[in-house]
Amino acid sequence: MGKVTVITSGKGGTGKSTVTAGLGAALVRRGNRVLVIDCDAGMRGIDLMLGVSGELVFDIADIVGGNCPPSSAIYPCKTVPELYILPAPQNVRDEVSPFVMKKLVRILQKYYDHVIIDCPAGIGSGFESAAIAADRAVVVVNAEPLSMRGCEKVRQKLRQLRIPEIRLLINRFNERKFRKLNAFSDLDSVIDKAGIRLIGVIPEDHTAAACAQRGQPVEGRMKAVYALERVAARLDGVDVPLEL
Repeated sequence: MGKVTVITSGKGGTGKSTVTAGLGAALVRRGNRVLVIDCDAGMRGIDLMLGVSGELVFDIADIVGGNCPPSSAIYPCKTVPELYILPAPQNVRDEVSPFVMKKLVRILQKYYDHVIIDCPAGIGSGFESAAIAADRAVVVVNAEPLSMRGCEKVRQKLRQLRIPEIRLLINRFNERKFRKLNAFSDLDSVIDKAGIRLIGVIPEDHTAAACAQRGQPVEGRMKAVYALERVAARLDGVDVPLEL
């Protein structure tokens, strides 16, 4: 039975979907079979990041509507064997309800080592559907006040849903910009503000972001890849020391 992790953020633009795609690939490199579920109805993008957008015929709404079996809407990522994606619907009106989503995820997780769910940004429509079946949540933030405000709201919602494990991931961290902003004294104060245990810090890496936007695997000797590998190890239950 695969572990289900929802990747969330309090606002758009934190790099949440890039993290989702990168973590999926990193978990595969650790020998796992991984399914990424895109729950951002109307704004789906994981298919582009994993290079399968040209192959899409069915999505998660087609499974729920009985238009196809689950296997027809799950697409293999050709550049990363053992990484699969279940796309979100193109229209918000086809958003899957929390009740149905939970039942579907419970079925699918039997066939994968990890299921990673890309949640819509914020706590609006679609948040509960994405998070309802999760065993744990990773909240992606940037080290800036607006992002941290959104993080607080997401933390509250996740606790209301009784998600057993919640972790914080600081993304796109640039120490020079962080010092220049001068909104927090150090990263410890960011973590304290979030009120969530840290799982990792991903440095700002324009090369990694560009790869994701081009549908290329986020891999190789990049700073972000190294950090993602360490987060993936922790998701796999390996005790890897934090590096701030």
